[in-house]
Amino acid sequence: MDDYDLDETLQQTLTRLTLLSEATSALSSTLDIEEGLRRVCRIVVPRLGDWCVVDLQDEQDHPHRVCVMHRGPRALPTDALEGCLPPLPKTNPGPLARVLRGAGPLLLTGVTTQETVPTNPLHARQLELFAHIGADSVIIAPLRARRQVLGALTIARTGGREALCEQDLALVDDLAHRIALAVDNARLHQETQRIAERLQRSLLPELPRHLELTARYTPSRTTAEVGGDWYDSFLLPNGDTTLIIGDVTGHDLRSAVTMSHLRNMLRGIACDRQEPPGRILHRLDRAYLILYGGATASCIYALLTGPDTGPWMLNYANAGHPPPLLITHEGDTRYLEDGHGPLLGVDPGLPHPHATEPLPARATLLLYTDGLIERRGESLDHGLTRLRQHAAALAREPLDVLCDELLSGLAQNSTDDVALLALRLPPVAG
Repeated sequence: MDDYDLDETLQQTLTRLTLLSEATSALSSTLDIEEGLRRVCRIVVPRLGDWCVVDLQDEQDHPHRVCVMHRGPRALPTDALEGCLPPLPKTNPGPLARVLRGAGPLLLTGVTTQETVPTNPLHARQLELFAHIGADSVIIAPLRARRQVLGALTIARTGGREALCEQDLALVDDLAHRIALAVDNARLHQETQRIAERLQRSLLPELPRHLELTARYTPSRTTAEVGGDWYDSFLLPNGDTTLIIGDVTGHDLRSAVTMSHLRNMLRGIACDRQEPPGRILHRLDRAYLILYGGATASCIYALLTGPDTGPWMLNYANAGHPPPLLITHEGDTRYLEDGHGPLLGVDPGLPHPHATEPLPARATLLLYTDGLIERRGESLDHGLTRLRQHAAALAREPLDVLCDELLSGLAQNSTDDVALLALRLPPVAG
């Protein structure tokens, strides 16, 4: 081997390592696995092939074509190539089905010849793809992780370019392995997210029916994590109605579990003691620090007192939480900023003051978590002002509409979970 051959070999090796490195970065740059696959395909095409396809299998082994990428986008047919594929055949599998069952990587040549006869519907779909886009040489590699085949990667070259060969199999197989690991990790992460969200939703309570109360909980739409946001409302033995909103620090399954423990502790203390809100939060703070030292949480604990027909008073204490918003029937808004104390879990020796506020008839009281108002790179005052403006415009809307509109208008791009608890008071009787 002369110096020229050595330099060419080193250059080819460097090119392949660069491709693998860029593909790995593309897969790790997004939580959306389908977007990650599209980014990888844009790297593969045209460096390695003239077009490529990624097919994934679901838990029932049903194949689904998630990405088709061509070096000339106008070369793709107008009819959709992505979507559900025919099921895996039990006999006469064909190349794609063989790979989805664990064979490969396979190198195919002469795949567009008219003499090729499909052996089953899945094979027919693959031959239709080859005929639509063109393919003189193809490598199909399994996406294999943890002894399971999650899908297949297909890379093809058309006429006028050096055909794929045996030397390309190792590179495509390595690329497929990296894609499979990313798909597997994404699915495990999504399953953990679903478990945490189901746990969190299962712990959210049914609201009392003697008042007009509405609540909402929505996980972050820009991340795949669940947090410790919660709301609660129940009747005390003395007839008062509790209104509670809180947020445990963190965004994972542990924070959701801690939230459930904190909520249950607060319920028990409130029902047993029936003391002013500041005193209840002080007791909760001491218990929380003993059981969950090092973790912090915010919370509003409020009591609605008065007969069902009014007048009503709100007694409340705020442990480091965004202030409640009072919205009158006429559309006036103001935050209830008294009764503000430290976060739970900071120092149980610090006092937790409480405050009292008369509530006018037909007014709306809104409790919410910080995902509704906080935005990265923006001051909290801007978020609070934005919430007041939206709420004022919705003052006379039904309570369900008010909550849904606030979520759609303010929480679409939130990087945090959002919980809402809204109370609408009736007109004064007589």
